[in-house]
Amino acid sequence: MEMSEMTGMSLKRGCLAIEDDDSVAPADETKKQKVSEFCLTQRQSELQNDCLPSRENEPGPPEPASAERGKMTSDDQLEEEEEAEEDGLSEEGEEEEEAESFADMMKHGLTELDVGITKFVSSHQGFSGILKERYSDFVVHEIGKDGQISHLDDLSIPVDEEDPSEDVFTVLTSEEKQQLEELQLFKNKEASVAIEVIEDTKEKRTIIHQAIKSLYPGLETKTEDREGRKYIVAYHAAGKKALANPRKHSWPKSRGSYCHFVLYKENKDTMDAINVLSKYLRVKPNIFSYMGTKDKRAITVQEIAVLKITAQRLAHLNKCLMNFKLGNFSYQKNPLKLGELQGNHFTVVLRNITGTDDQVQQAMNSLKEIGFINYYGMQRFGTTAVPTYQVGRAILQNSWTEVMDLILKPRSGAEKGYLVKCREEWAKTKDPAAALRKLPVKRCVEGQLLRGLSKYGMKNIVSAFGIIPRNNRLMYIHSYQSYVWNNMVSKRIEDYGLKPVPGDLVLKGATATYIEDEDVNNYSIHDVVMPLPGFDVIYPKHKISEAYREMLTADNLDIDNMRHKIRDYSLSGAYRKIIIRPQNVSWEVVAYDDPKIPLFNTDVDNLEGKPPPVFASEGKYRALKMDFSLPPSTYATMAIREVLKMDTSIKNQTQMNTTWLR
Repeated sequence: MEMSEMTGMSLKRGCLAIEDDDSVAPADETKKQKVSEFCLTQRQSELQNDCLPSRENEPGPPEPASAERGKMTSDDQLEEEEEAEEDGLSEEGEEEEEAESFADMMKHGLTELDVGITKFVSSHQGFSGILKERYSDFVVHEIGKDGQISHLDDLSIPVDEEDPSEDVFTVLTSEEKQQLEELQLFKNKEASVAIEVIEDTKEKRTIIHQAIKSLYPGLETKTEDREGRKYIVAYHAAGKKALANPRKHSWPKSRGSYCHFVLYKENKDTMDAINVLSKYLRVKPNIFSYMGTKDKRAITVQEIAVLKITAQRLAHLNKCLMNFKLGNFSYQKNPLKLGELQGNHFTVVLRNITGTDDQVQQAMNSLKEIGFINYYGMQRFGTTAVPTYQVGRAILQNSWTEVMDLILKPRSGAEKGYLVKCREEWAKTKDPAAALRKLPVKRCVEGQLLRGLSKYGMKNIVSAFGIIPRNNRLMYIHSYQSYVWNNMVSKRIEDYGLKPVPGDLVLKGATATYIEDEDVNNYSIHDVVMPLPGFDVIYPKHKISEAYREMLTADNLDIDNMRHKIRDYSLSGAYRKIIIRPQNVSWEVVAYDDPKIPLFNTDVDNLEGKPPPVFASEGKYRALKMDFSLPPSTYATMAIREVLKMDTSIKNQTQMNTTWLR
């Protein structure tokens, strides 16, 4: 097997529009923690009356540490005020702030060279193509713990005699729903809401009772006679806790506590999707569970579980939400856990390819037989001139003033206009409250850090930083580990090529062991692993071990002491295979004339009975459609990089092209 240095290949048109997490399940080294996105987008509008969203459940960080829990504080009130502010910010408004050319902004972004991605394993000649010209060109299906690929192919609701009738969704008027929602969220001064029963029959009263209890968690109902008229009175049962813990007594004991379903979504990442679902169901996001996060700029299909929400109520959302579809419902005893999935199956279209049929054949055969270097993709390191690994390095160095400065200082790169103004205010005044006022969206990392600095003061940056959700804080140090790993793997391949050598590491179960001279022929390059730095790993027994030490020493870190004064930031380390060979690889080259037409059917297309696209033998453009499966914590963009032999960074692609395709 040969390996080659990276060479830049120009695109004829378009670019690699790569965003978010590339449908990566949380890696072992992240300790199976889900990663919340920095700033979550806002809800959809113009919904039917029976799908009114709740303002309470704005996306936000997990609850603070136990010492800060309890009764309502001024900080809690501030959060509620922030939620109300954020509710008025539309996605369209955010886009208007991005008048500056994206390509100009990305001149200051990272390239693959900046994060240690420098090698290829194949010898074929690279060619150009457009990835994600349309988000529907990138489709991800989760592979469950049973090894089955998740598909949305059944919208039916399980028959359950315990479910209320469909009338529960239409029996209440829009005005009544508004009053009940305000009551549920403690947004009015009244202790109850009374609804007159016009058609006074037991059946009618039962439906109204069921509708209120089903649609508004936390509310109870009773029937009252007032001046000869019947009223159903709704009131609070258990306070705010009821929103996060759906009532137990209304759930049949014979039914599993969790409704599992397949979620099909377009152009939304997993956390954003769950926040949307929780909003319209009027529940807290933490009652949802899933096995892995999925990309935004893609169509993704994955399994979700939710605590004590009926399939009937979930299916009703199909009438309300655009770009979502829920189906394949079942009731189970247990939730889903991060990391349980076996991987993801990708269907990817590279449009307007320039490679010959022979070049494509060579590239895809190499991907199938050899694989690709298991680099951490560009998404791991951020899009601005301040990479996330730099923040992680400062945390590990215990340099908290630098951590604060790196997160808040002005920087070049692709950012919202309001973030730019916030950073300018911070640079000018170093006043966290003044900088915070420049942010209409305060749930982002910058807003959370500024709120922490306002609360704890500039001399207690550690506590201020601790307000940021734990998963986001850990993402910084995991980014630094990934940066080290990428650089070390490039050096390992440069020094030793694509064959195992004595002193390399392989896994036996979960334990890393060395390859000895006499055993070297028993292994292939696909068995070799490299460590992410930490206190609980061993390093190779050849010169790459010294390279690790030199790199960390240059960063003022002690490779022999990766424990941190703050336990959360102590790195235990992990092992990662250096070469990944995709499974279930197939491909075809198709010809087409219209760049806007879809080149394959989605699950929803199949549900709606749409015929698959028919391709002509000749066409204005050619596209490479490929299918492959990857294990968790691997980046599909790195597999595609190996096929095209191109730098996948947004900076590189935008500078090579005058037009940024969405």
